[in-house]
Order: sequence, then C-alpha cells, then structure tokens
Amino acid sequence: MTQTYIGYYFTISPKSPWDEILLAQLQDLPFESFEMSDSGLNAFVPESDHFDSFLSSILLLKNKEVEIQYTFRSIEPVNWNAKWEASFQPVKINSECVIRADFHPSFDSKYELIINPKMSFGTGHHQTTHLMLEFALSLDFKDKKVLDMGCGSGILAILASKMGAKTVEAIDHDPWCVENTKENVDVNYCNNIAVSLGDKINREEPFFDLIFANINRNVLVDQLPAYAKGLLPKGNLLLSGFYKEDIPILEESCRRFGLQIEESKQKESWCALRCTNE
Repeated sequence: MTQTYIGYYFTISPKSPWDEILLAQLQDLPFESFEMSDSGLNAFVPESDHFDSFLSSILLLKNKEVEIQYTFRSIEPVNWNAKWEASFQPVKINSECVIRADFHPSFDSKYELIINPKMSFGTGHHQTTHLMLEFALSLDFKDKKVLDMGCGSGILAILASKMGAKTVEAIDHDPWCVENTKENVDVNYCNNIAVSLGDKINREEPFFDLIFANINRNVLVDQLPAYAKGLLPKGNLLLSGFYKEDIPILEESCRRFGLQIEESKQKESWCALRCTNE
C-alpha cells in the first residue's frame, strides 16, 4: 500500500527573495518534494516522517521582515492514471524520443516510451524527468549496466533498456511505484529490467556503468557515498530533483566521495547534474 503525505502550503509576502530562503531552510526537514506557487511554495513530507511541532526549527517563520502564513493537510494517495487519461499529452524530448500513454497513437519514434503513470512520478512532463531524459539521450548505453534509483514509473530504466543497456536495475521505496514500473516494463517489452522494492543500492562493490537518481537534495546527499561505491570507473551518475541553490552542497558532497561534476542542465527552477568518478 502506498503512503500518505502531508502537504504544507506557504503564502509569502513579499514573495522574493523569501521563497528561496524558506526553501533552503525547509530542506533540513524530511520533505520529499517542493513546488513553487504564485503566492509562495508548497512542500510535501511522508506522513511517517511527520511529527508534532514539525516547523519549530524554521527560523524564517519568526522573521518580522516577511509575512509567512501556511496551512497543512493530509493528502490521500491519488490514482494518477485516472487523472492523466483526461489531460495527459505525449511529451517529445527530441527528434528521437517521445513519451506517450498506451491510449495514444504511435509516433514511430526511435525511442517511444509507453508510460501509464498511475500513482507514480515520471511522465516526462516534470522538469526533472525531462532533464534526466535529455542527459540520457546524449550518452551511450550499449552493453552498459544501469541503476534507476527511485524509479517512480520506470521511465528512465525503460529508456536505458531501449538504448541498448545490458542490464537495468530499478529500485523504489514505494510498493505502488514498483508495481507501476513492472507494468510499464511489460508494456514496453523490456525484458532486461529487474524491479525491486527498497531504498538503497543492493551492491557493495563497483558494478554500474550509469546510475540515475532523480529524488531530492536531502536523499541525494545521504546516498551519494553508496552511489560512488557502486559506480564503475569512468561511470556516469545523473542527479536531479533539486534547485540551482542546491548545487554547491551537492558539489561538495560529490568531491568528498571522488565524484566530479561534468555537466549541468536547468529547466525553470529545477536542475540536473552529470557526474563522473574520473
């Protein structure tokens, strides 16, 4: 059964630059995702990680230079499949890659990914997924061993498989995402993807040529040692799920574990990095 989230909805006046400052402070709490809004920002935390006086450490809420109001509520799991069928439009990444649902007609693209998202994250519409797909399409996957950490709908794992990867491991901590990825793997006829439930890499030695991790800053920083350990020499680590302001923190963590940033991409306020271990 998938987990319930708590959504926090902040109204900030004046909005700039306080929305970015609030975002930076909130990232010290176990929020899994954020989204900017016209009036401020929204933040989402698993109910299992929530506790009384959750925002007591956020000093900005006591700052008299800015007015911040917020509400919070429990968010029950939503069947995204039903919601997307009414509005989900195919996504074209470049001339070679299109993401569509199974109720859309074929585009006859070189890489045509059929993704039915249900309750999972990853249709190509979100900026971070789009950035990761752009990075992936610029790389060589032939005979590579790939890990998709926090696979969501399985979209990145499926693209890697279609681009010639030898083996792909897809891991997510949410049982519904695991089920959804398995369904999408089947409909895309990708028989070299192993999908499993978990929240960490299952290997203790260098094994992967490429690792996808589209999660959030806090989880990425926490798991970077495992990514570095699991990456083969001259491997690629693709990271997303964070903002431009987070890059110095990630860069410092990467450097500590023998990784260096080779490229960065930005789409609106979201960023992605390509790192290597040589």
